[in-house]
Amino acid sequence: MSEQAQCTIPGIAIVPAIKRRGRVAALGLAEGEAIKAERLSVLELTHEGIPGDRHAGFLRPADVRVPWFKRGEAIQNERQISIVSMEELAVIAANLGIERVEPEWLGANLTVEGLPDFSFIPRGTRLFFPSGAVLAVTDQNAPCRIAGAEVERNLPGSDGLALRFAAAAKRLRGVVAYVDRPGIIAAGEEFSVRVPEQWVWRG
Repeated sequence: MSEQAQCTIPGIAIVPAIKRRGRVAALGLAEGEAIKAERLSVLELTHEGIPGDRHAGFLRPADVRVPWFKRGEAIQNERQISIVSMEELAVIAANLGIERVEPEWLGANLTVEGLPDFSFIPRGTRLFFPSGAVLAVTDQNAPCRIAGAEVERNLPGSDGLALRFAAAAKRLRGVVAYVDRPGIIAAGEEFSVRVPEQWVWRG
């Protein structure tokens, strides 16, 4: 995302909208309370998310990520889909000194490749898939000890990894999104990325 910023308003730098392409490396469904996802070859998306996934639904309970709401209060669910990248999983593994981190260990629904610095894709970015399905990115996904514990559980002899995971995966844990348009996503297919105009408002 190296396009030169253009300034149209004094004091405000505006980066033009850009397009990119990526590929679906893996898909997953996270059922029940466990974070670990089951790998699938195809995912069906509805406006509520992925049927059967623990993050599906129009609403979700407020948690520590949104301290401006009362804990447990029903709020709009902008975290229906968890997305990570193969490139950043490799960096996390290197930071931890382990061979690999599999996306299903993190409960990822969609794993992409071919998009450097994927976790920094801004809010409002949309991913367009061949079936017509569209995902709208809402935020970075912060790493936590629960995900780290799942990685540790899948790597015998890696005691203490859960405590190191959050630091090793900071700003590398991918993003979350909601379903903007229903459809099908298939492993191996290419998709397009549309990043909106970007600017920093300092108030």
